[in-house]
Amino acid sequence: MRLKQHIQQYLQEAKLMHLATVSGGKPWVCSVWFAADEDMNLYWFSAVTRRHSEEVAEDDHVAGSMCLPQTPEDKPRGLQFEGTAKMLTDEADVQKAMSVYVDRIFPEEKVQELMARPERPHKFYKITPSLFVLFDVVNFPDNPRQGWKPNA
Repeated sequence: MRLKQHIQQYLQEAKLMHLATVSGGKPWVCSVWFAADEDMNLYWFSAVTRRHSEEVAEDDHVAGSMCLPQTPEDKPRGLQFEGTAKMLTDEADVQKAMSVYVDRIFPEEKVQELMARPERPHKFYKITPSLFVLFDVVNFPDNPRQGWKPNA
C-alpha cells in the first residue's frame, strides 16, 4: 500500500483531531470531530464563538494531529498535518462538508439544530492540508516518519 493510501485509511479510521490555531503569536490546541473528503480536505463543525473559530478568522494557518486508540505496548502510529483553514459560507461548500460529516459524526438533525442556534450558531470549517506526516512504526518500521504533500 502506498503512503497516500495509508494516510487516507488513517483519515477514515480517525474521527477526532487536535487542532492548533494561533493568535498574536500565542498557540491554542483544541479537539474537534472531523471528516475528510476524497481529496483529503478536513472538515469540522463548531460554534463561531469558540476560540479556535475566532482565531481561524484572524490567521488561517493551522496544524493538527489524529491518533487512533493505542496502548503503550502498541507500535506507535499517528498522523499530523499543516495547512490553511476557513469557515464555509458558500452553500455548495457547506453541502460538500455535510456530505462527508453528517452521519459519520452527528446526524443531520443535530447539525441543523446547531446551525440554527441564534445564541451560538455553528458553522462548517475546511482545512486544505499542505503537508501530512504519518509516523507509523507498523507499516514503515525502518523509516517511520513519512511526509506527503497533497499538491506536490
